[in-house]
Amino acid sequence: MKKFLDLEIFETIGAAADDLGLETYLIGGYVRDKILGRKQAKDIDVVAVGSGIELAEKVAEYLGGLKVNTFKNFGTAQIKYGDLELEFVGARKESYQRDSRKPIVEDGSREDDQKRRDFTINAMALSLNKETYGELLDPFNGQEDLNNGIIRTPLDPIITFSDDPLRMMRAIRFATQLDFHIEDSCLEAIQSQNERLKIISMERIVDELHKIMASAKPSKGLILLYKTGLLQHFLPEVVALAGVEEIEGQSHKDNFYHTAIVVDNLAERSDKLWLRYAALFHDIGKPVTKKFIEGTGWTFHSHEFVGAKMVNRIFKRLRLPLGEPMRYVKKMVELSSRPQAVAEDHATDSAARRLLFDAGEDIDDLMLLCESDITTRNEKKKRRYLKNYQEVRERIKEVEEKDRIRNFQPPVDGQEIMQLFALKPGPEIGILKTAVKDAILDGEIKNNYDEALAFIQEKAAQMGLVKSK
Repeated sequence: MKKFLDLEIFETIGAAADDLGLETYLIGGYVRDKILGRKQAKDIDVVAVGSGIELAEKVAEYLGGLKVNTFKNFGTAQIKYGDLELEFVGARKESYQRDSRKPIVEDGSREDDQKRRDFTINAMALSLNKETYGELLDPFNGQEDLNNGIIRTPLDPIITFSDDPLRMMRAIRFATQLDFHIEDSCLEAIQSQNERLKIISMERIVDELHKIMASAKPSKGLILLYKTGLLQHFLPEVVALAGVEEIEGQSHKDNFYHTAIVVDNLAERSDKLWLRYAALFHDIGKPVTKKFIEGTGWTFHSHEFVGAKMVNRIFKRLRLPLGEPMRYVKKMVELSSRPQAVAEDHATDSAARRLLFDAGEDIDDLMLLCESDITTRNEKKKRRYLKNYQEVRERIKEVEEKDRIRNFQPPVDGQEIMQLFALKPGPEIGILKTAVKDAILDGEIKNNYDEALAFIQEKAAQMGLVKSK
């Protein structure tokens, strides 16, 4: 396994460890990803049977006196070395109390330290000492689990997940990122222990959710979160999408599984995290607005507007950024059905202008979301829908080139209107500005100063406003 220790820094750490007489290992994610051949993370975990802080200080000395950040309460130390972050810790064993995921820590052996690891694939250790340099210590057959694509805990999964419930989220995150299978007893343990997630901070939960959403196929994680009962604890609005109801022989699709496919479709088109969240939330208003109308079937009237309002509540609960990210996701959800309406209106200039005005710089993201929302298995229908959206794209491009709507600014602003008619700030200004905006979007006048000014003067006369001298 020496081939995996391909950085000079590992020999330096090993030499420092030998100088101190400390048994020392590389452990965790770096070892796992190196064996898998994945892109290496920049954080490297080193465990010493003894003082991790003492080892870090010796390594820093070998490297010419680099700064060591120590955390004595946790017995850890960090060194930044180029673009790498080296974390040193003493081998330890842990015990937990029922109401906290923070362990009671004691010094331990290398075996104790490997036992406390979350999964077998993260418990493999590579020796850094000269005599055993590159030797792999794998007491729980983590390498075999890597080869077989299995997520499994070193010890009893019920105890592992009860002790630190965040590990349930991590199990699903790793299964999603690596496209691995969670071993049956582990999956059952997550289901039985899902209530324990309540002791985990929302920030920790969301950090794992972000990683699931950023993966190549987020649906795998979303479906596992749903089936294990974890999702209910932080996104009940998405859980509410699940299920099919039938009345008079008419049923609607299962909007949870539809949403999972939409997120996957979007992930193939874009790596924008907040756009993926927009895909996750685009139908959350449907359970609230669902109604069966005899002779018509199932309807979800205004579900986009209802869903957009729900986004604010979700962002607050998940402690997500309440600024631009939230506004962006709300806008995407609210507009998620608009391109389809434009397509059904045969992409008229007027409809395309209004869509472009409302979406602004986010129009391309909105179109990606709508195209990802096509989940039919009927290839003929799929081609037709995509063709319709392509027509919308082309019409949007045409009106943008002609009318410059994307970053619309009224050709005549409110200040000039007040000067023209000797007005003080009041409702008349808004009425005139809205009227000229609508006239441009409806194609009654062109988006230029002269036509806008003439229109405002005519509209003002109708309102009884007199042009100032």
